[in-house]
Amino acid sequence: MFFGSDDKPASIVEAVNELPDSGITVYALKALDFVVPGEWNNPTDFDTLMREVTGEDDDDFLEEVKAKAEELYADEETGYQTAVSIFKIVDNADMALGAAAMADKLADSVGFLSFMKDITPKADTVQSIDLAIKITAELLAFTKINGIPGDSFGEFVDSLANYSGEAKIRMAAIVAFDGVLPLGPDFAEMALNKIQEASVDQVEESSVFQKVADYIPGGGVSEKLGFIRESFGHTKDWLSSFQEENNITRESILEKLSEYISLADDKLDYVSAFLDASTNYFEHTGTQTVASRLIERAVNEV
Repeated sequence: MFFGSDDKPASIVEAVNELPDSGITVYALKALDFVVPGEWNNPTDFDTLMREVTGEDDDDFLEEVKAKAEELYADEETGYQTAVSIFKIVDNADMALGAAAMADKLADSVGFLSFMKDITPKADTVQSIDLAIKITAELLAFTKINGIPGDSFGEFVDSLANYSGEAKIRMAAIVAFDGVLPLGPDFAEMALNKIQEASVDQVEESSVFQKVADYIPGGGVSEKLGFIRESFGHTKDWLSSFQEENNITRESILEKLSEYISLADDKLDYVSAFLDASTNYFEHTGTQTVASRLIERAVNEV
C-alpha cells in the first residue's frame, strides 16, 4: 500500500485499490463468513465499492462522488486519515513471519506447523491488554470517522448493533482471533479482570500500546490505562453476546480456518499467535470501513 507522510495513505482510492484480494489475512477473514454470511465480499476496487454503497450506475454522478470522497479524505480536519492510521498501527507491526512474502509463495493452503518455531504465544495478561487496546482503537476510529468526542462510549456501543459488512467481520475477528482462541469462551470476563489488575508497567510494555498511545486520551500512562479499562468495560457485554449469538467457539473457528490453513488443533495459543503475527485484518477492513463511510457522506454532499 502506498503511504504518504506519517504513514497515511496518500489517497483513499489508492488505499482501497491496493488492498490484496488473497493472502493469509483474506483467508482468515473468509473463514469467519459463518458469522456474517455473505455480508463481506472483500472490496478491493474503489469504483466497485462506490457502486455497491450508492446503488448507482451513473458514471458522471459516481465521478462526482469519488472526487468529493477524495476531497474529504484529504482534509485532515475530518478525521478520516487519523482513523486509517489507527487501524493500521494497531495491527502487529513486527509481522515476524513476513506474511506478505509468505502469502506470495503459497497458493490455496497456508502451512502452519512449519512456522511454529518462530511463534511465541502471549501470556493471558498480555493478550488481554492487547485485546482491550484493540477495542479502544475501534472506539477511537469510530469517533474520528463520525467527528464526535473520543470518550463517546455510549454512542460507540449503540453503533455496534448496526455494524455490518467489513465492520462486522472485523469485530468477529477481534472476538475470534484475539478473544476466544487465545483466552477461551469466557474471554471477555477474563480480559476485563486482567485489565483491572494490570499495572501501568505491564501496559507500558505492550507493543500495541506503545504504537497507539498518542491517540488514547489521557495525560499519562495511568490515565490512558483508565480510558482503556473504561472502553473495554463498556463493550464487554456486547462482546459476550456477539460471541454467544454467533456461536463463535474454538471448535467453529478451527473448523472454518482449516479450510484455508493447515492447523494443529491442540496448539490453540500458537494458532492465535500465528494469526496475530501474520495478518493485518484491522488495517484491511478498517480501510474498507473508512472508504464506505466517505462514500456515504460524499453522496450527500455532491
